[in-house]
Amino acid sequence: MIKPELNDLIPHFPANRVWRTYKGGRCLDRIAGKAEPADGQFPEDWIGSTIHAVNPDDHGPNAGISTVQLGTESMLFPDLIAKDPEYFLGEDHLKHWGKVPGVLVKLLDSSIRLHLQAHPTADFARRFMNAPSGKAEAYYVLAIREEVKDPYIYLGFQRPPARDEFRRMIEQQQIHELLACFDKIPVAPGDVIFIPGGRPHAIGEGVFMVEILEPSDLAVRFEFERDGMVIPESARFMNRGLEFCLDIFDMSPLSADEARRQFMPSPQVSKKWGSVAIRETLIDKNLTPCFRVERTRINGTFERTPEEFFFAIVTCGELQIQTGRETRNFRQFEKFMIPAGLGDHVWSAKNAEVLECYPPENASAG
Repeated sequence: MIKPELNDLIPHFPANRVWRTYKGGRCLDRIAGKAEPADGQFPEDWIGSTIHAVNPDDHGPNAGISTVQLGTESMLFPDLIAKDPEYFLGEDHLKHWGKVPGVLVKLLDSSIRLHLQAHPTADFARRFMNAPSGKAEAYYVLAIREEVKDPYIYLGFQRPPARDEFRRMIEQQQIHELLACFDKIPVAPGDVIFIPGGRPHAIGEGVFMVEILEPSDLAVRFEFERDGMVIPESARFMNRGLEFCLDIFDMSPLSADEARRQFMPSPQVSKKWGSVAIRETLIDKNLTPCFRVERTRINGTFERTPEEFFFAIVTCGELQIQTGRETRNFRQFEKFMIPAGLGDHVWSAKNAEVLECYPPENASAG
């Protein structure tokens, strides 16, 4: 146990750039202060990750797994948790989920439209893939690139094809026919979008976002080429073949209006600290049991007592956190963890916003 030494310390996450099959990352380069920000094959920054990235090539034994900074010490995030799981994750979480966070957070910066894809539900992954979770995900849109005038996502199908037709479209890579199954759904900074497992989707070009998801890298990519890169077969159907993967898709029709009503929730006030701070629920168990997302707006100083851990990103402004032994300052887009055992501490900010990403509430998630 290391609780006596760490009960006032807040872990933060340096950049953990991950190779992907699409290009982006210029915004992440700017955040990192690079002299010449540029798009490339590392468009994502994985936060609080204890899982490996599934890529067609070897990018190292720890690809995808977060490094965490705690005081002057740096280590892999799973190694930090192992030092004192109860302090970092909390007794109730350990009882239901063990020594894994149960949620993954990313900064995602796309320069091109992503591949058309879908992910298995938790139920499908457990029943047919011997996997602990599926890959439901949610997006919190931070910004849109200036050159992109009509930002969008695909979330469908609006016009689902018959199974045989869908198979033919994929095998022949009839992209125009696949795209004709969708309508573009406009997005803007501040939007929240939930993507259930099974629903085909794609993120449009130039969208900078926070992605919150089940801790999994399972993906069915049914579009094989984007921006001159042809993804290998191993990265298309999870090494299980097209016929198996067709069963993952939710083929029920979903109009664009219905997608907005069901899967683009409006913030709901969940707590106030006088006139100083307000917390809004963005994603809760009524929408998915897989994770929860809150947004706290701060203009002043107030005290917090965490009842569970969460990962946090300062999405606007700057934040100061004071504990019994230290004062920490977090700039915009810095990422940190509030451990379950941190105890009372004080947040101070002037017109700041913090996105808070929580694990499943209990063992009912699926």
